[in-house]
Amino acid sequence: MKQTTKMSRAVGQLEKIYSHLNLDFFEGQLPVPIITVQSKPGTYGHCSVAKVWQRPDGSTYELNIAAEVLNYPIEETLDTMIHEMVHLYCRENGIQEVSRGGKYHNGRFKAEAEKRGLTCYKYGQYGWNTKAGDNLIMYALEKGWSEILITRSQLPPVIRAGASGTPQNGDEPNSGGKRPSSTRKLQCPKCGCSVRATKTVRIMCMDCMEQMVEV
Repeated sequence: MKQTTKMSRAVGQLEKIYSHLNLDFFEGQLPVPIITVQSKPGTYGHCSVAKVWQRPDGSTYELNIAAEVLNYPIEETLDTMIHEMVHLYCRENGIQEVSRGGKYHNGRFKAEAEKRGLTCYKYGQYGWNTKAGDNLIMYALEKGWSEILITRSQLPPVIRAGASGTPQNGDEPNSGGKRPSSTRKLQCPKCGCSVRATKTVRIMCMDCMEQMVEV
């Protein structure tokens, strides 16, 4: 798989991911938002409350993946994307999934998130949070998706924004960094082609006849 090291390819990959997630987890019901990569220090992403973007066919929402977490494990990207898509689904269907000024993710959010296979856990004043499970790892492997390899240097993010930029913690308290990936990445030392696996394996690059090494 060709490595994603340009912003144009990164946004294109995120748009492709959104399209597949919409079909596979939301029955294709969600509108197509403008997907952005903006600097959001301390957060993982957000989905706008209103349709803030205008285009010839009408207005639409903004779904952002923070530039500081762009190169996180692919299952983390999927978790963040689905998390924000749950917000989008709720807004489109009149479901009040947040309260306390948009900060607290309530039981309705939890129910809709779990319908999409997300793992939810309680996180203090922010209510229900989500985290990537093995199902998202396997989903990424089945799709052949790998990490985006560019990111914006910044302080380690500690919160994921859920509704209108309001914080929802993504890591354990005061962890100050990303969770380790549950998969292994192997790369050909000659051409750089890479694959992912959930366990230790021996894989040969058939183009270069070189054994791939874990990176």
